[in-house]
Amino acid sequence: MNGGPRRSLALLVLALGAVAAGLARGEIYQEPDAFVAEVFGSKPAPKVLWLPRDIQAQAAAILGHPPAQLRQRYWSDTHRSVWILEEIGKEEIITAGFVVVDGRIDHVRVLVYRESRGQEVRTPSFLRQFKDAKLAQGARLDRGIDGIAGATLSVAAMERMARLALFFDRISRK
Repeated sequence: MNGGPRRSLALLVLALGAVAAGLARGEIYQEPDAFVAEVFGSKPAPKVLWLPRDIQAQAAAILGHPPAQLRQRYWSDTHRSVWILEEIGKEEIITAGFVVVDGRIDHVRVLVYRESRGQEVRTPSFLRQFKDAKLAQGARLDRGIDGIAGATLSVAAMERMARLALFFDRISRK
């Protein structure tokens, strides 16, 4: 009987494992390295922003939790910087690239989206809201960002990352 039900069960387990692995990895819209290379024309050497306690505290105030690392890689030239940041949406990590030019967001792109819903945060119509945003009083954005029904936590994560990119840009230029 060539394994019959056992073979079918084994194939089902393998298929479900592949689906679960794909969901955990997420939908990759653009590799981070390709995003950096697109912005600069080629991929420059990364720089590192160390996060001493005072900067960690300010980053924690923006994020609502301590930053995940003690240093942040970024890429920059005279006027612009690129920040690849990650933040939890509802349950999974969202990876986004932020380009900051002269203290304002030039553009944003969702690079990897791992949530099961809320993918609308990657659409150009949503992301355009961040264009020219800068930090205002209290490390807030100088404008409101319209939400998306069913993606409230992903929208909030994108806004926190935008604020953090602007904050890190400001600190890196001191």
